[in-house]
Amino acid sequence: MHSLILPMSENELLHTIAEEHQLKNPKFSRLKGGDINNVFLINSETKKQVAKINDANKFPGMFEAEKAGLEALQNPNIIDVPSVLGIGKIENNAYLLLEFRESGKKKIDFWKTFGTKMAALHKTTAKEFGFYQDNYIGSLPQRNNKKTSPADFYISQRIEPQLKLAKDKGYELPVQYSFFKNIASIIPSEAPALIHGDLWGGNYLVNIEGNPCLIDPATAFAPREMDLAMMKLFGGFDSEFFEVYDQEYPLEPGFENRIPIWQLYYLLVHLNLFGLGYKPQVTSIIKQFN
Repeated sequence: MHSLILPMSENELLHTIAEEHQLKNPKFSRLKGGDINNVFLINSETKKQVAKINDANKFPGMFEAEKAGLEALQNPNIIDVPSVLGIGKIENNAYLLLEFRESGKKKIDFWKTFGTKMAALHKTTAKEFGFYQDNYIGSLPQRNNKKTSPADFYISQRIEPQLKLAKDKGYELPVQYSFFKNIASIIPSEAPALIHGDLWGGNYLVNIEGNPCLIDPATAFAPREMDLAMMKLFGGFDSEFFEVYDQEYPLEPGFENRIPIWQLYYLLVHLNLFGLGYKPQVTSIIKQFN
């Protein structure tokens, strides 16, 4: 007769993580998280850390990819990014342990600092577009095969996989053959930039010093305009940011006209994650460039 193995409780799991990382007398509290991960503050005798936990079978390699992305953003030492303190798997639970960032109030020059730092980050480049491993955007896989052309990278590694997924989900979209040729012809031929990759208002913090701190990336060496277009999609970023950014690292002429091209990727992701509410915007952009 087989004995029944009960799944580990949340409290047991957190205690096991704390024990593995020698965190003494830990106390746990839930933090605001997304739909994918449960997020907790572990407050021990010596430090505060953040534990992100999810289903390892459902999201294979997600935290390894997030660790790689955070470390890539941290590596140039330009903008604040929490350090990864641990990664592991307990039963079918994957976890990522991060530095905790105390929240502060925006400094008076917050947006100027943010614009300057993002411009400097985007000047961090590589020989090719892509990344050394695939990762995720939200709960969807994101491909990062190396490409030499920004248009080739964007079309083959960003747009086409999302269009295929949308088709598999039964969303009919009016993509014509000319669409890819048209967007390829107006994507600027710039060097690959180290981008956050999913930079909406929920993916940065204001740290205790009043400066920006990046979290939850979908990192790649990609067209830099992707980050800026995503920042404009749902709002929450002051116009001073964009003015300062453009002074520090001037954008190619016609950026405003290209914004919908970049936003299409993020809207396709939202369509595939959240459903039909995003279809009108997606359809409108496709028709604009067909």
